[in-house]
Amino acid sequence: MTFDFTGKKVLVAGGSRGIGRSIALGFAAGGAAVSICARGAAGLEATRAEIAAHGVQAHAMPADLANQAEIEAWVAAAAAALGGVDVLVNNASGFGMADTEDGWQKSLDVDVMATVRASRAALPFLKAAKGCIVNTTSISGLGPSVRTPAYAAVKALVINYTASQAASLAKDEIRVNAIAPGSIEFPGGMWEERKTTDPTLYGRILASIPFGRYGTPEEVANAALFLASPLAGWITGQTLVVDGGQTLS
Repeated sequence: MTFDFTGKKVLVAGGSRGIGRSIALGFAAGGAAVSICARGAAGLEATRAEIAAHGVQAHAMPADLANQAEIEAWVAAAAAALGGVDVLVNNASGFGMADTEDGWQKSLDVDVMATVRASRAALPFLKAAKGCIVNTTSISGLGPSVRTPAYAAVKALVINYTASQAASLAKDEIRVNAIAPGSIEFPGGMWEERKTTDPTLYGRILASIPFGRYGTPEEVANAALFLASPLAGWITGQTLVVDGGQTLS
C-alpha cells in the first residue's frame, strides 16, 4: 500500500543510504516534502535527486551527526526550506560495535546524542504541527551482546528514551515510536561486506533468521511509514520489531 503524506514535511537524519534512504524515498512516494542529512556529499545529492524525482520538494544538507551545532543547523535549514516539520526520523548510527573507548564514543555521540539533539531542535516545529518522531534502534537493543556490547547498549538506551519521549510529549499530542530492525542487507551495507570478509558470521546470522534471508531496507521503511501515518494515531512509546522472526530464535 502507499501511505498518503501529501503536505507533510519530513526530516530524515542519516537519510542518504540503506534504511534511511528507503524511509526518505517512501515518504516522498507518499507525497511528502523531505529533507535528509548525512556526512557524504555524493550519496546525499544522489538520494536528494531520487526524492525530487517523485515530484516533491527535496532538501539535503551535509551534517556530522556527532556534532551538535551541525545537527541544529540542519534542522533549522530544513524547517525553513520545507516550511516546518511534521515528522522527524532519527535514523543515524555510529556503528560503534566494540567494547573500546572509540566504540562507545561513536555509539553515544551518534546513536544517542544525535537522537536527543535533533529531537530537541525539531521540538518547536513538531509542537506546532502536533507531529511525530520515529527513532531507529535495533533488535540488538533487546538483549545482551558479547559481539557488539557498545552497539547493543546504546540501542537499548534509544528504546528506553523513546518511551520517555512519548510520555513527556503526549501532552503536546506528539507521538514517539521506534523501529527495531533485524539484520538488513543492501548494497554497500555491513552485511553485504560481511558476506565477503566474514562468511562464517554471515552464514551464522542467516541461519538464525526463520525466513531464511536477510531483510531489505524497504521492509523496515514500511514500518516507519506506518508509525508516522494516521493509521498509527493511537500508538506511542512503542518499539516495533522488524526482523523476519530473528529474535524468535
